[in-house]
Amino acid sequence: MTKHRVLTEFGMGTSLRRRDYTQAATRAVQDALWRNSINMAELYGFDKSAMIIDVDIAVQDPDAVDCAAVAKVFPYGQISVRAAHGGLNIPRPDGDGNPTVIANAAISVSFDMERADD
Repeated sequence: MTKHRVLTEFGMGTSLRRRDYTQAATRAVQDALWRNSINMAELYGFDKSAMIIDVDIAVQDPDAVDCAAVAKVFPYGQISVRAAHGGLNIPRPDGDGNPTVIANAAISVSFDMERADD
């Protein structure tokens, strides 16, 4: 069997005042998921636990993201979360040193399956 990606979703999340990169990342994942009903498992006849879910998070301080906490957003599937440099830190007008953190998320759903012959 070979891993085949069947879906990619994108989201954006923020931590407005606490400079919480994990919270911003979690909100980005929720943004990508909460507006969609993803029925890929049923479409291909797989159990939901067979979903291979790869999550890429982009923030200015990737080491500050608790990837295990972000993975807990998903109720099923084989979850892999990776944080990389990206996103934005927006300085606050009051100069308090805690910028608004913006995280971007890309969620890819794959299954191990054979490609049909044409």
